[in-house]
Amino acid sequence: MIGYLRLELMRGLRDPRYLVLALVAPVGFYLLFTNLFGAAQGAGANGLPAPVGAMVSMAMFGAMWAVLSATSPRIAQERSIGWLRQLRLLPVRAQSVLTARLLAAVVLAGPALVLVFVTAVIDHGVTLDAWRWVVLLALLWLGAAPIALLGIALGYATDADSAFTITYGLNLVLAALGGLWMPISVLPTGLQTIGKLLPSYQAANLGWHVVGGQAVEPSNVLALVAWAAVLSLLALFFAGRVARGR
Repeated sequence: MIGYLRLELMRGLRDPRYLVLALVAPVGFYLLFTNLFGAAQGAGANGLPAPVGAMVSMAMFGAMWAVLSATSPRIAQERSIGWLRQLRLLPVRAQSVLTARLLAAVVLAGPALVLVFVTAVIDHGVTLDAWRWVVLLALLWLGAAPIALLGIALGYATDADSAFTITYGLNLVLAALGGLWMPISVLPTGLQTIGKLLPSYQAANLGWHVVGGQAVEPSNVLALVAWAAVLSLLALFFAGRVARGR
């Protein structure tokens, strides 16, 4: 599995979509929101200053695209060219392939998170205690895992022609309703209720609490665990259907 994991990481780092949408775009949006719109945007939850709230939001946005681009479109493309059939001929278990995909996607979220953090420090002088940086990175990193599982499920459920469009649109929906583009409090009540259920909001809310000096809410952690469990089953279901030729 280690060799396959290394292959997935190298492919991800060479993917132009990953480089542009997971690394460049979140940094660009962070600079836009904090420098052009100022305090009116990016404050997120808990009344945080714009540079701090937007840092968490855009870091999570980049992490989401990193894990989605490493899973859904790539898996769908591999299915269309017959690569998955070739994998079944190799001495690699199907569960190991899925695990390697998940690990690779989560690892690729790391640079997206760190790059936004560095931008916030350089451009706005954002400062946190060393332990808060570590906890923030860990929570957002782990919070990207359910999104990665969603990407794996989509990759096995969609075709190569529609996978990127669906994935890109889903990422925008998760960001908009999850409070990453604007404070969730400005949304209509019904959309707020939906947004607070999404893994994008649950993960970002953990980050907003950490940088705001507040205790992490266990409900956010439990919600992410629940999302991961459900999406794991969904990914295994669709992967199994493909393996059976359906």
